[in-house]
Amino acid sequence: MLSWALTFLVIAIIAAALGFGGIAGTAAGIAKILFVIFLVLFVVSLIMGRRRG
Repeated sequence: MLSWALTFLVIAIIAAALGFGGIAGTAAGIAKILFVIFLVLFVVSLIMGRRRG
């Protein structure tokens, strides 16, 4: 999932460099959402790992 976030971040940077504001904003928004989801899943997996161990 982190790879998807990084992919959309790269797309957003390329689109921003080319000047396509709508595409850059959309790709950056998707990258932010995927990053937050990844971060939440990471924290949950850390907590669950501590409970079992």
